[in-house]
Amino acid sequence: MSSEVSSANGLNEAGGLFIAPALADKPHWQGHRDRLRTKLLNRGAGALDDYEILEVLLMAFIPRRDVKPIAKALERKFGCLSAILAAPAEDLLKVPGVGETVAAYIKAIAELHSRAAREEIKAREIISSWSALVAYVRRELQHEKREQFRVIFLDRKNQLIVDEIMGHGTVDHAPVYPREIARRALELQASSLILVHNHPSGDPKPSRADISITREIIDVLGPFDISVHDHLVVGTSGVVSFRTSGLI
Repeated sequence: MSSEVSSANGLNEAGGLFIAPALADKPHWQGHRDRLRTKLLNRGAGALDDYEILEVLLMAFIPRRDVKPIAKALERKFGCLSAILAAPAEDLLKVPGVGETVAAYIKAIAELHSRAAREEIKAREIISSWSALVAYVRRELQHEKREQFRVIFLDRKNQLIVDEIMGHGTVDHAPVYPREIARRALELQASSLILVHNHPSGDPKPSRADISITREIIDVLGPFDISVHDHLVVGTSGVVSFRTSGLI
């Protein structure tokens, strides 16, 4: 036995050789974490696969465990990153390895993403940043399991005042009250607005009921000189604009 080995190792009570912890092999996942961090820092987040991005997030709250199986399980259950971020906490908790801390962290990341997107559209005239608006409403609503009716209220400069949920319903219907939308628009001193709702079925094609309620809202707002710029219908396959479709 060399002096180097004998200084690091020793004999156990039974007289057998034991290896000092400092020289013992690291858990396989420890080396993987180190390599993943190095890849992220040296090559940028764009070099990581979706599940690897999830691993990096999970590593912060699961310090002594292989998190790759958890990341893969999240990806399998929800299908994509946007669906994971949109998932209710109770659904996240059903994934093996995801506890309350991890679920809360994922929801916090989702909220940061939403707030950053709102800041982007609030800082500019909505009409001139239409692609950012469409990306925002799609991110907010494409994975909603219940129909949600939202109204984006705008000022005279077509800048965002507030984005509010005005109706929350079932898988195929959300109650909408045109007079309540008018009351809120007057209260906020809005000059115009954009209607937004989702189709949980995934198909964003406007229904007859969608067209009818849009016309009712336009008629109610008309006497107050408040215009409806557009009505956006969101589905997993995309976003349909009433104005682009010739429905307004």
